[in-house]
This record gives sequence, structure tokens and C-alpha cells, in this order.
Amino acid sequence: REDTIAFLRHDVPKILLIVIGAFVLIRILRAVTGRITSLESRRLPGLRAQQVRTLASVLTSVGVVIILFVAGLEVLDVLKINIGPLLASAGIAGLAIGFGAQTMVHDMINGFFILLENQFDLGDTVRLATVKGTVEDMSLRRTVLRDDDGTVHIIPNSQITIVSNMTRDWAQVALRVAVAYSEPSDKIVNLLRQVGEELRHDPKFAEDIVAEIQVPGIERVGNGEADYLMLVKTRPGKQYAVSRELRGRIKECFQKNGVQPGAPGRVYVVDQGTGAP
Repeated sequence: REDTIAFLRHDVPKILLIVIGAFVLIRILRAVTGRITSLESRRLPGLRAQQVRTLASVLTSVGVVIILFVAGLEVLDVLKINIGPLLASAGIAGLAIGFGAQTMVHDMINGFFILLENQFDLGDTVRLATVKGTVEDMSLRRTVLRDDDGTVHIIPNSQITIVSNMTRDWAQVALRVAVAYSEPSDKIVNLLRQVGEELRHDPKFAEDIVAEIQVPGIERVGNGEADYLMLVKTRPGKQYAVSRELRGRIKECFQKNGVQPGAPGRVYVVDQGTGAP
């Protein structure tokens, strides 16, 4: 009877205080992450807002587990239960699980930082683990790509060490136009700039081209021909349509002005650097 009274007078208030403290900390954690998620959702586009919500959910879950674990240890200490053997057993079990699931843990850690740093989004064209394709799905554990042939590649996030994003901010088309060596350089440069200006101000392509089209000049000379370089910056994913239209206009312009190609059977324009799908 005396032990029960002592327990109710001394230990129960401590346990209640620990439980209430853990409850308050969990509420504060959820309120803070919820507030941050709400603010970011208003500021960011839909997909990025969804990623922020995923990260907030993960952080909240981890925080709740840590708070409950510490609170549980404090309650056991108040009840004068020796937690040494329990911690030792938990450590051994955790070590065994860690060895068995280390790849999955690595996947999820990499996935967490991919989402946190916004390295790529759904619909982006990327190269991951030597595979190039469009991102169709992504989670903390794996990323799904579909290449130009329609093949689906499922890549564990632990295998992603280098991310090459080809649709972030802008894309660039590098066209090398081969003409006969005897053609005057000034004439070719002026014709290419004229074609570039016409395409730049065409209402159909004006929004897809994000900068002035550059014609630096001759890129290579040899074998009776000269290659002229054109650089076109476009919106992500629009480089293919722009490059095809530009090649067609260059061909028509050269035919109209009697410009000779670089060699018999050569196509006027060689597209390097992007590759149409």
C-alpha cells in the first residue's frame, strides 16, 4: 500500500510530465513543418510543392519517432526498469537489420537529398547511372526513366552519383553548317544570321527561343569545306522542334542564294550536341 501511494505521489506526476512534454513537442514539430509546407506550397509550382510536402512528412515522422523513443526511455527510467539489456538487444537487432537493409537505407538517404535539392522533376530529361531518359516517377527509394525507345529503366537512388539534367532552365542547340571552302565567309555568316533573326522573330517560335541566335563563325576547315557554328538557346524540350525548323530554313536559304554544300552527298547541316528524339 505504501509503495502504491509513493508511486502515485512521486512517479505518476513525472510520467505524466514526460508524456505531456512529448505530446507538446510533437504538436510543435507538426505545426512548424505544416507552416513551412503551407508557405512553400503557395510560392512553388505544383510538383515542387508536392516534393516539399513529402520531405516535410518524412522529417515529421523521423522527429516523432525520436521524441517517442526518448520519452519511452525516460518513462522506463522513472519506473526503475533497467534499460541496459534492452538497449543492448536493440543495438544488436539494429546492427543486424542495418547490415541487411543498408542498400535500402542508402537508397532512401540519396532519395531524400535528391528531393531536398530539387535535382530533377517529373518530365525532365536526365542522364542517371549511364541511362538517359525522361523522369516518369520518383520516390525516396528509386527513380523511373523512360528512354527514347520506350524502355523503362528503374534506378535505385543509391546508384545515382551524377545527375545530368538536360531540361533545367534552358537547352542549347549547336548546329554546324558545312559549305564549300570557296564560299565567302562574310556571305555565309550574314545568311546564317539572317535565318536566325527570321526564326527568332517568328511568332510560332519566339517564345521557345530564350536568347539571340549566335553565329560565332568558322568552326572547322578541311577536306574542301568549312563548318560554320550556330548556337541557339531554347526553352527545355523545345530544342528539337527549333533545330528541325532551323535546318529547313538554312537549306532553303542556301538553295535560293546558290550556296554550294561542303561535299557531294553531304547534308547542309550537321546537328551536334542535342540529338533529336
